[in-house]
This record gives sequence, structure tokens and C-alpha cells, in this order.
Amino acid sequence: MRNWSKLIAISDLHIDVAGNFFQRFLGLMGRRSLHDDRALLIVPCSDIHTAFMRFPIDVVFIDRDGYIIKIVHRLRPWRFALARQAYACLELNSGAAERYQLQTGQSLLRNGMFQRPVNI
Repeated sequence: MRNWSKLIAISDLHIDVAGNFFQRFLGLMGRRSLHDDRALLIVPCSDIHTAFMRFPIDVVFIDRDGYIIKIVHRLRPWRFALARQAYACLELNSGAAERYQLQTGQSLLRNGMFQRPVNI
């Protein structure tokens, strides 16, 4: 499977990838917190929920070309967010999108484009 975390161009951010059904289902549920330098990239993903979460998060929705199409700041537990055109989403600690100065329309990819992961 392709290493998706190597595609995101945000320095000092360690990215875990949820690429299969079980990982996407669990997401950040059950964790007590998320460190400022950690994130979860969910691929594919156009909507998320924060059910059973204990802390707010920032959600960055990314299209297939790697551009930010929507940012939801400080999404509290037991909420829902979606972006119909999204191909992936990056879940960050609350406030991290501002700290990294992320903006709608900004490209996050190092080499241009998301490709579907291929199992070898």
C-alpha cells in the first residue's frame, strides 16, 4: 500500500493513515487526545463524525488533486462534517489548522495527485 503520509507537505507533522475500512471506522475514537504534531489522514473520505471522541479536532477536506476544499475548525465531539467533493480528510488537533496556516485552495501534496493505493 502506498505511503500516503509521505505525500502531505506539512513539515513537522507525523501522519497516521487510515486506509482500510476498520481503520477508517475507528479513526480517533477512544483516544484521550491528539498531540499537536500528529494527524490522521483518512483515505478515501468525504465525511466524518466525532461520535465517541473526547476532544475537538480540526478537519481538513482534500480533493483528488490535493487541494484543500474545506476546513472545519474545532469540531466538537458528537458532531458531523462533510465535503461532497472531498477525496480524503486530515484530522488534526484543535487549532492546528490555524497554527499550520492552512487555507482553502492551498495544495497539500508534494507530487501533485492522490492515486488509489495498490495492494502488492
